[in-house]
Amino acid sequence: MPKLKRASKAAGAAKTKQAPKTQQAPKSKPAPRSAPRGRDPLRLLARLLAVLCAFVLMVAFAVMLARLTLQPSPASEALTHTNLRPGRSLKAYLDQPELRDAVKQIGGNLLLGIPFGILAPVVAPRTRGPLRILLLTASVMLLVELVQGLMVAGRAFDIDDVILNTTGALIGYFLLGRRMSRAVHARERRS
Repeated sequence: MPKLKRASKAAGAAKTKQAPKTQQAPKSKPAPRSAPRGRDPLRLLARLLAVLCAFVLMVAFAVMLARLTLQPSPASEALTHTNLRPGRSLKAYLDQPELRDAVKQIGGNLLLGIPFGILAPVVAPRTRGPLRILLLTASVMLLVELVQGLMVAGRAFDIDDVILNTTGALIGYFLLGRRMSRAVHARERRS
């Protein structure tokens, strides 16, 4: 028996001296990379042009907004009052004897927000979504109203203007902004 033990030990030692052979799968060559879908230069150029046009329109809108809301109005200085209670100015507009004046005030504030709701999601696709548009528009219009109330003669802060402008932005978003943003920033379907 001692010869068998020695022989098996010798065989075991010989096996440990030899490097173990492991079978490796043959390396496959990586598949050639094809150009990503949707990277058509013409399509990319069209998207870039659409975003650039929306940006230019947004700047024009900002200039118009500043001219309409931040110009002093000394003639109406005695008539202005700060309104922090939602609905108070709307009621005052609707109680005016001339319906034309109410339409001008309410409609003007609604119309003032519509371009924001259309252009913001095209310029910045992360603003897409009704809640995001609502928060962004309300923030911008609150800032405009604060500046207007604190720094511009003949103007006052009015929470109803913020509500009407934000409502206008939501109308613009649902009418055109959402569809335009999806068209410009369409994601390619992955197959």
